[in-house]
Amino acid sequence: MKCLSLFANVGIGETYFKDVGIDVVVANEFLEDRAEFYQELHPDSKMVYGDITDSTVFDTVVLESKAAGVDFIMATPPCQGMSVAHAKKMVNEERYKTELMLLAESAESYTPEEFHKKAIAWRKNYKETIAKNSLFKQIIRATKELNPKYVLIENVEGMASDNTLIMDDDGNAVKLMDHLVSSLSEDYNVEYKVLNASKYSTPHYRKRCITLISRKDLPQWKHPEPNENHVAVRDVIGDMPSLESGQDSDIKWHSMKHKKHNKHHIKWMKHTPTGKSAFDNALYYPKVRDDGFEERIKDEEYMSKHTEKKQKELRGLRVIVRCDIETREIKGFATTYKRMDWHRPAPAVTMMNGSINSQNNVHPGRIKEDGTFSDARVLTIKELCAIIGLPLDWVDHLEHTKQRENFLRHVLGECFPPMMAKSIVSNIPTLET
Repeated sequence: MKCLSLFANVGIGETYFKDVGIDVVVANEFLEDRAEFYQELHPDSKMVYGDITDSTVFDTVVLESKAAGVDFIMATPPCQGMSVAHAKKMVNEERYKTELMLLAESAESYTPEEFHKKAIAWRKNYKETIAKNSLFKQIIRATKELNPKYVLIENVEGMASDNTLIMDDDGNAVKLMDHLVSSLSEDYNVEYKVLNASKYSTPHYRKRCITLISRKDLPQWKHPEPNENHVAVRDVIGDMPSLESGQDSDIKWHSMKHKKHNKHHIKWMKHTPTGKSAFDNALYYPKVRDDGFEERIKDEEYMSKHTEKKQKELRGLRVIVRCDIETREIKGFATTYKRMDWHRPAPAVTMMNGSINSQNNVHPGRIKEDGTFSDARVLTIKELCAIIGLPLDWVDHLEHTKQRENFLRHVLGECFPPMMAKSIVSNIPTLET
């Protein structure tokens, strides 16, 4: 089967496609550094670099795809317009009015200039979000032009939300999935479902909306059945040697030379056990503030002065003071400064995987003779590759520089998990391996 990869990024999702009989013959990517890296990883693919919304680029993609005999499309469009955060904000015009009303109710908190800026900013985000989601129209266009047997669209779970909008041909904001189905319903069956990568041979949790599109003259493509035998963190990085912040090793890309942490963060994590957050450490990490904050958030009169969104934020917040250094207020959640669990799949890998104070990024660690825990750090690139589900030698040929490490952390955090992708495409009915 010949594949066209749209919004290809660096092609991590396609890592195992050849193993199941799929050749990615044409790819398109908008960002130059990603397009170049894609070509390095997939030298046999024709990379069409440029903006797919540009007619010349689109026509080139179609021309190259027809020449190569493309009969399968995989599309992984940018997710900014469908993230949970955006979905909660960008519902519709009615929500926009509601937001303005909430702002108006708390007008005393803002100057007229501040109020105006907030209103304009929300409206701008609303329009930009719909514009980002309109990239899906290019997938629809390509499908109609190429008439492939099957189409796979991968994105964040928010893609399936009723709050995710797109502009239809009449200029109305409509539900994205409704538009996708109606645009292709004459010739294609469309089925979508939110799947968790951890149930498809991937050692980390990652929920993705997987849309399977099948031509009506062919057997319908179904989502694969989940595998309940999770791959745990220990299974993939348990044999890798311990490493501390700033240290290098003899194993290429198993290094913290370019990723040094704050000394206070290191101290806190050294005293934090596997699977726990440093918030649970009363001695070497900040204690809960004792100025009555927790009592106030239980006070209905106090909470009624805030918006519903602010109330939710306050109730979920762990507000603390640093007790081992200077006293000052900082904020964090239960996933902040948290070690992974050896016996479970890793939490979702994000683009912030290089930050020790971000969500669930800290190595599980091993208890030492003095009662402290090793590996007070984030995962190395080598460990991240294993957690993502990539071969351990995936980056061995690359020069290890700080710039390249930062780039890899970013693309690994936004990738389509390759073992998950393999499980999904292996289920194509007419696939010949």
